[in-house]
Amino acid sequence: MMNSSGRGRRAGKPDTRTQILDIARRRFLEGGYQAVTLRSVAAEAGVDVALVSYYFGSKKGLFGAALALAATPAETLARTIEGDPATFPQRALHDLLALWEDPESGAPLRALIAAATHDQAIAGLVKEVMEREMIDKIAAMLGGADARKRAGAFCAQIAGLVVTRYILRLEPVAPMTIDEITRIYGPPLRLALQGPVHHKPPARHASARGPLAGE
Repeated sequence: MMNSSGRGRRAGKPDTRTQILDIARRRFLEGGYQAVTLRSVAAEAGVDVALVSYYFGSKKGLFGAALALAATPAETLARTIEGDPATFPQRALHDLLALWEDPESGAPLRALIAAATHDQAIAGLVKEVMEREMIDKIAAMLGGADARKRAGAFCAQIAGLVVTRYILRLEPVAPMTIDEITRIYGPPLRLALQGPVHHKPPARHASARGPLAGE
């Protein structure tokens, strides 16, 4: 996200950024994540779409700013996906936990999840963002059969861990270090991405007799 107070700021009224955020927040909550575009928000605000892009960078950036998030899991995951696929499960878990661990980014995320438990509009928005910006992106990285199911299982495990650690604060998960959690949960997350392993039945010897042998 660009700092609106930085040098080289594009022309705009002092309250333009606030106006854009107000419009984006309403449109996200009313129409869902997919229906909102930088262009549609810019049109309603009466500004050039380049100004919205300058302030927020991308749709994910606009979403995070509109919901007062210092950073979003979708943005973090997008950066993690760019690394080595072989180490993706551990890196994704570590990076996402670090996002929740940071006071600046973690507090707004916890507030968002708390709000989603009693506000259906926010819950639906969180669900849509997770599906489109996390599950779909991981599935595209994986490819192959059942990629979206495997990506969904992966995200579900991390979501459960986040709720356990940061919302419910259950022992002994809450006091663990990120490295401890990564070491313990890394293998099952890797298995989730790989999908079920189908073992071939043992080969039958030529002399084996079936249930109807001798008939």
